[in-house]
Amino acid sequence: MQSQGQVRSANLAAALACLRDGGPRSRARLAADTGLTKATVSSLVAELVERGLVAEGAVHRPGSVGRPGTLVELDGRGVCGIGVEVNVDYLAVLALDLGGAVRWESRLALDVPGLRPVEVLARASAMVAEARAGGAAGAVGITVAVPGGVQGSVVRTAPNLPGWVGTDVAAGLADLGLPVTVGNDADLSALAEVSAGPHAGVPDLVYLTGEVGVGGGVVTGGQLLRGSTGLGGEVGHLALTPGDAPCGCGRRGCWETVVGLGALLRAAADPDDPLRDPGRDLEDRLADLLARARDGDARTLEALTGIGTGLGVGAAVLVALFDPAVVVLGGYFAVVGEFLLDPLRTALAQRVDAADRVALSTLGFTAAVRGGAHVALQPVFTDPTTVPLEASA
Repeated sequence: MQSQGQVRSANLAAALACLRDGGPRSRARLAADTGLTKATVSSLVAELVERGLVAEGAVHRPGSVGRPGTLVELDGRGVCGIGVEVNVDYLAVLALDLGGAVRWESRLALDVPGLRPVEVLARASAMVAEARAGGAAGAVGITVAVPGGVQGSVVRTAPNLPGWVGTDVAAGLADLGLPVTVGNDADLSALAEVSAGPHAGVPDLVYLTGEVGVGGGVVTGGQLLRGSTGLGGEVGHLALTPGDAPCGCGRRGCWETVVGLGALLRAAADPDDPLRDPGRDLEDRLADLLARARDGDARTLEALTGIGTGLGVGAAVLVALFDPAVVVLGGYFAVVGEFLLDPLRTALAQRVDAADRVALSTLGFTAAVRGGAHVALQPVFTDPTTVPLEASA
């Protein structure tokens, strides 16, 4: 039997989740949607206001009869979740408040494989500290996205960051004094897609991200597919191609050797071309590549067509396996997507009836770090009493 305190906590969580999922509403509507009494809802709202998690906003006038009500909405401006992304050539930090607004965002071009994990985590820690001193005051937790498989907070596989295998990421950020969780970058990106934007609430979705490697996140029945060892969605290492190019995982012929960022840059530019300079910010390099494609550069267009066709071949397998409502392209795929969609859909249509299910992510390179921030906020939605009453002061 639940204690009175547990029941209270569960009711607070139900009210907060209702506002998160359904938007602002009156106390009467909140009572109807949660099945709680109006008196209980009034008490819950008063406590959530004291904790700085909700605010009373505009006057609600559903009709001409009776007293108008006051809308209750998520506030949480003093409560943030922080996402951190460690990728091959950059670090990123993003903070979301309880209402989903971005309170801080920063990005650092960095040759991560060229540094020891402890050095990279020290830089990430400094970026988080800067965020907390800026717009991310009231942080309640951190979630770190890494391009590999994770068990607990330890990196277990990382084909493109082999020096990170065995690294306890949470221990490396312990000096920040906040709870730290760690997840796969593509999984967190998929969660971001179903939590916000045009695909919010879609129960069956496949997310593909293109970076140095290729990652995938699969949401089925509204749940993230993790697999028995947490490596579900590692689609970049499927042997989907006839080629035998070596992959960072040690095998040959992996899908990412054909459609990963390295494959695109090798096909589009010579080794001494600035496009292939890892010291430059990736978004700057992709902007240059897009400019060449829009100017009609034959080599660039041919390279992009090859990537799109290769994506369609692999996506067909994933559609046949998971039957998603939508396949979302993220990472660099989304940035150059205008040149990938036609060859991708052509290759897809030749194999499965799903050419209309492909969409470009609107989150761009922020998907993983945004998904991390969402996860970092989840404990507040699970138990709002974790935020002290004085948070609103």
